[in-house]
Amino acid sequence: MKLTKTALALSLLGALAFQANAEVDVYGKANVSVQSSDDGAGSFTEIKSNASRLGFKGSEKLDSGLEVIYKLEFQVDVSDADSKGDKDNITARNQYVGIKGNFGQVVVGRNDTALKQSQGKIDQFGDLEGDIKVLFKGENRLGNSISYQSNSLNGFRILGSYIAEDKEEGENGLSTALTYGDAKLKNSSIYAAIAVDSEVKGYDAVRMSVQGKLADFKLGAMYQTQEKVDGTAEADGYMLNAAYKLGSTTLKAQYQVIDFDSGDKVDGISLGVDYKLAKNAKVYGFYSTFDADNQVEKDYLGVGVEYKF
Repeated sequence: MKLTKTALALSLLGALAFQANAEVDVYGKANVSVQSSDDGAGSFTEIKSNASRLGFKGSEKLDSGLEVIYKLEFQVDVSDADSKGDKDNITARNQYVGIKGNFGQVVVGRNDTALKQSQGKIDQFGDLEGDIKVLFKGENRLGNSISYQSNSLNGFRILGSYIAEDKEEGENGLSTALTYGDAKLKNSSIYAAIAVDSEVKGYDAVRMSVQGKLADFKLGAMYQTQEKVDGTAEADGYMLNAAYKLGSTTLKAQYQVIDFDSGDKVDGISLGVDYKLAKNAKVYGFYSTFDADNQVEKDYLGVGVEYKF
């Protein structure tokens, strides 16, 4: 059976994980949906792997009181692999090594930018067709990065990402964020953040996010301005969503819109339902539609299953 270099490296890493002296946490998620998709040119049925992943993370304490930390996470496309091995269905996600201490933590490698991290868990349709990245810039996971995260101080954290240009004609990028509260809303009833990108993947952006919990409801909102670094493609938009938990069932709705200075406008609506089978498993259904001023409408209707380990 033919193995790609990435798959072989991943297999070796998995074997070593069980032999290492340092603590290793093996984790992952399988998320697959069957859906009817209409991208504006016609309708078709597809099976999608929605950011399914496998990861290894851990730490080791040093005599100085510091800790070495690492993460090696891979995205695994469980629905579209080539049986002949001609197509690599394993790609890189967050992969880094760093130091953790009283100052917070600093890691070097590939990582989500501070702006991307600042959204917390606000996106009710993350990794699906209704993901906020469909309309908003800034959902970046970049290599050549140095990332900093402070420890919590009365609920506040500072995040920072420095992205090296990696070539002579490139530009260094900077992403920063200030967050408050617990993104999972387990230790606080509200989470809020403000983040700024400067020359990150060709764009400048400012994002403000807030999510709160009230009884069985979760309500979220996001506002963003963005433009290319040359001053073109200026736009601003917002997102509103809500989730209601009823026993093992969660009902979800999300609306997002972006307006460009050119006069173009795109908006999207997503509706969904999750049914929890166990602590780490659920089945779900969703419908997402996007409508642009150029009359190109996109529609997605699907059902899927997710299992975390």
